[in-house]
Amino acid sequence: MSDAQFVLASGSPQRADLLHSVGFKFLIEPADIDESINPGEEPRDYVGRMARSKATHVYTDLAVLGADTIVLVDGEVLGKPVDRGQAISFIDTLSGREHEVVTAVAISLRGRVEIAVVAAKVHFRNLKSGEASRYWDTGEPLDKAGGYGLQGVGGIFVEKVIGSYSAVIGLPLVETEGLLSSFGVDTWRNRT
Repeated sequence: MSDAQFVLASGSPQRADLLHSVGFKFLIEPADIDESINPGEEPRDYVGRMARSKATHVYTDLAVLGADTIVLVDGEVLGKPVDRGQAISFIDTLSGREHEVVTAVAISLRGRVEIAVVAAKVHFRNLKSGEASRYWDTGEPLDKAGGYGLQGVGGIFVEKVIGSYSAVIGLPLVETEGLLSSFGVDTWRNRT
């Protein structure tokens, strides 16, 4: 794509959809990295490290965008559920409570890397018996941090978001725009 403005180092359809929705044209080259949390690593440090690792894993003449999202409840990171039981447990844990979603975005170009970390509070309504199980049956929870997607069926559980809505989906658009601009990317080039 000759008019690509940058490379997205992620296979997340949600991130690609967000970027397309605001007029970006980009190449997709997912970074295959180890996403394990290091012993004793703080959640915000972890999410920043993941975004940086993704952004620096792909080498190109274009700016590279890496991002990562985690869900925090009671200081515990809820990653992507590995199976049905874990997904249901995650959703049941979030029921009727507020939790934090933290997304980091990193841009890398010619050895320079900049990172922004954005947190938002999300409040779930009280779920009815069996809803978590039925939600699993939609197929949506499997590849989502915390086991839910705000932009999909999981949105029916969310009473309120305080902070960046797009960061909860997986990419804080305000900060992404600012970082790309700071790297000289003409963010308005394909919008008109």
